[in-house]
Amino acid sequence: MTTTVGDHVLLRLREWGVDQVFGYPGDGINGLVVAFGEADDQPRFVQSRHEEMSAFQAVGYAKFSGRPGVCMATSGPGAIHLLNGLYDAKLDHVPVVAIVGQTERSAMGGAYQQEVDLQALFKDVASEYLVEVNVPEQLPNAVDRAFRTAIARRCPTVLIIPSDLQSAEYTPPAHAFKQVPSSGPGFSAPVTVPDPDAVTRAAKILNSGRKVAILVGQGARGAATEVAQVADVLGAGVAKALLGKDVLPDDLPFVTGSIGLLGTRPSYELMRDCDTLLIVGSNFPYSQFLPEFGKARAVQIDIDGAMIGMRYPTELNIVADARATLQALLPHLVGPTDRAWRETVEENVAAWWRTVERQCLVDADPVNPMRIVWELSNRLPDDAIVTADSGSVANWYARCLRMRAGTRGSLSGTLATMGAGVPYAIGAKFAHPDRPVVALMGDGAMQMNGLAELLTIARYRDRWTDPRLVVCVLHNNDLNQVTWELRAMGGAPKFEASQVLPDVSYADVATDIGLTGIAVDHPDGLGPAWEHALSAAGPVVLDVRCDPEVPPIPPHATLDEAVSMVEAVLGGDPSAAHLIMQGVKEKVQEILPGRR
Repeated sequence: MTTTVGDHVLLRLREWGVDQVFGYPGDGINGLVVAFGEADDQPRFVQSRHEEMSAFQAVGYAKFSGRPGVCMATSGPGAIHLLNGLYDAKLDHVPVVAIVGQTERSAMGGAYQQEVDLQALFKDVASEYLVEVNVPEQLPNAVDRAFRTAIARRCPTVLIIPSDLQSAEYTPPAHAFKQVPSSGPGFSAPVTVPDPDAVTRAAKILNSGRKVAILVGQGARGAATEVAQVADVLGAGVAKALLGKDVLPDDLPFVTGSIGLLGTRPSYELMRDCDTLLIVGSNFPYSQFLPEFGKARAVQIDIDGAMIGMRYPTELNIVADARATLQALLPHLVGPTDRAWRETVEENVAAWWRTVERQCLVDADPVNPMRIVWELSNRLPDDAIVTADSGSVANWYARCLRMRAGTRGSLSGTLATMGAGVPYAIGAKFAHPDRPVVALMGDGAMQMNGLAELLTIARYRDRWTDPRLVVCVLHNNDLNQVTWELRAMGGAPKFEASQVLPDVSYADVATDIGLTGIAVDHPDGLGPAWEHALSAAGPVVLDVRCDPEVPPIPPHATLDEAVSMVEAVLGGDPSAAHLIMQGVKEKVQEILPGRR
């Protein structure tokens, strides 16, 4: 039997260890679809409801597996739909390979149906590697470089394959002029070790500090043990950027939690009061939440030299692997004999969690959204994976969810796009079919695309050895984060025409498509609902009606933000009285006994 280009693409994917491709069919990839049909589900074609969801599923798979995610789309509109998910991969530094079709070569340049200049379309998002394959001999090198580049640069790459080429006979490159072979799949990632002189200088800076703070991001995930050891030696507290929320568990007494607009008060205090800062694997963008410029001496460790020293005037930048650098650094560190700073950090952390618990248990109408996440924290399986969408739900994920050792979590960090939570969860289930997954969703994102992807969950549920996938919808009929941004930053009242969402029962939709739907409209029902969902024999949609007027107040609200809020209320906000009452009830918890 003749081997087609499509057949060889799938062979190469198998050789790269690809188990599934997230995609949506179309005539621009018919030759590839035919090849899938003859490939005996190796790799399997996972059909989403929309190409954007395919890209997000590939991102979620890559984030939680550590391996490249692969997505596929047809030419024209299908390729265009991939863009948002690919930008999510680019901005969060995630390896994804996208394979897209193109109109037949004989029609290119002829203003043919669905002909789009894909080179121009993907030029920015796939700037590290973008290639159109126009003869079979290009194929092995193009596929291999796409994977190697995605892994090495932690980025999306794109392969464009015209539709007629996909069904053409495959011929390998020859030992000939202007033909490029490939050594075959495989990639042994280097471990970049630090310069010994830089390690010595870093140790001197850190040893001179008496109030050391550590900030970790996702780049520190492979060095979690070493980060904890460094923190112990230096008597330091550790704050976590949002994408690094799962690097260290929150039951460690010196871990202050998330930092920034969605962060915690002890993280704010850690940065405000420290005299020395160590940044490991993070490009956290909000410099106002870092120490005042010039107040703290700072060292940064990052594998990417292009992204280092961008957010704070660091004294020393070390471009190397985080784990190798911390291992080299540890023997040179000598902590302070006075542990007062560490004791203060731990007291602040303990007081904060008492405050958060009180805030989560504050009454609301009908349910406090913070309590939804708090009740999950108390029941979260140790091996769970948690995804969160963008919006006010990200605040509660960042502040209220206590990560445990072994728990994983992520969201769309830098792009902060809506609609990633459910497809991330699907990608996570294909990455780890033996682990429970929870998606925390706002109802805006759920209506945007989450409802459709429930069909994808229903279709592939039998593929997962652990059937538990819980989609929890914070049901408040409001585009809540934008509403609060209008109030706090724009000084404008809620504009109901843009903010109010149509009401729908997410539990009923789930039931209608064969999933389990659980509706909750009273706080007493939250605990039992989570227990039911986390022990169910299949996917569950947890539909919780909650109060949109519980304010996501930053750990250090500025005077300008307070003034804007007052202006919004005085400007005729339709929920003025209720939002004032909820804000007061929440902030009072910070001054009750138990808070330093």
